[in-house]
Amino acid sequence: MEFFDLKKQYQDLKSEIDAAVLDVLEDGVFIGGPAVEKFEKEVADFLGVKYAVSLNSGTDALYLSLKALGIGTGDEVITTAFTFFATAEVVAAAGAKPVFVDIDAKTFNIDADQIEAAITEKTKAIIPVHLFGQMADMAPIKKIAQKHNLKIIEDCAQAIGATQIIDGKEVKAGNIGDCGCFSFFPTKNLGAYGDGGMATTNNDEIAVKIRMLKVHGSSPENKYKNLEIGVNSRLDAIQAAILSVKIKYLDQWNDQRAAIAKRYGEAFEGVGDIVAPFAAPNNRHIYHQYTIRTAKRDQLVQFLKNAEIPAMIYFPFPMHLEPALGYLGYKMGDFPEAERAAAEVLSLPIYPELSSKEQAVIIAATKKFYD
Repeated sequence: MEFFDLKKQYQDLKSEIDAAVLDVLEDGVFIGGPAVEKFEKEVADFLGVKYAVSLNSGTDALYLSLKALGIGTGDEVITTAFTFFATAEVVAAAGAKPVFVDIDAKTFNIDADQIEAAITEKTKAIIPVHLFGQMADMAPIKKIAQKHNLKIIEDCAQAIGATQIIDGKEVKAGNIGDCGCFSFFPTKNLGAYGDGGMATTNNDEIAVKIRMLKVHGSSPENKYKNLEIGVNSRLDAIQAAILSVKIKYLDQWNDQRAAIAKRYGEAFEGVGDIVAPFAAPNNRHIYHQYTIRTAKRDQLVQFLKNAEIPAMIYFPFPMHLEPALGYLGYKMGDFPEAERAAAEVLSLPIYPELSSKEQAVIIAATKKFYD
């Protein structure tokens, strides 16, 4: 059994993907061009945003969003203490200081009630992370940002297709903040066959700036006239063509993930000390990961491994205890919920092609551990 079986998905879509790749090969345009432009429009339409700018990765989407918003040396950016390292890494890479806030124990997302206490005169932005496929509590975050004149950069790397009801309207992840940042890493709900990312925005100037920065800061009128220091961050046409095939199935795949999550949740109710994922009201959780909590996490991981069932830990270290960020001066105990999550979380296999039989095997083995 695989934690995520990319081969199954490819076999289901083989004829469509092969044809799409062949079209690019025959067209002969491999960087930019019609395939990339088509996919950018598809993402913008899917999310309901004005602009979708294709990039090399979700990490680049975060970094270039910060740069496009003018955030750098001397600035502070508030984000969650429990996330993938890239969220904090890009803040430091931009020259700014990551400032962490603890998480909500149920959702694993940033605790909106603790954000204001972290704001200083140097704070310029908030990066809420929509972790594991569920959006952070965006209504209060948006109000805080408006009150303090802060920018919002949504880290949507794990949440394409996730939604939330805000002011009576269903809004998709990536269509609330100043920028939304997406990853198309192969194992994502919408994954490429290599690296890929996207930055979204409804702001004309931000879109122009990110497009400029992604190609070495070059002028739209003359690519050899460089207006700023940028990077080389482009989504290639083959990946775009593959993603164009896949995006048609994304809502269906997300629904299938939710169905598996429902089955797991019902099966694990009352089993040992397992705490199943919490789907907040008014949220569409797309279950990029099915992440449970248990105080016996390490023993359960080993038990499942012995039963040839893969289980992963996302993430074993909270951000404030990462060695690379030691210079920030945080210590153990500063963010207790993030620390507890890092010690207790365990992700079980969940993907659309996971068979009912495989699900049953995972459920039975997990239950057996607690017998």
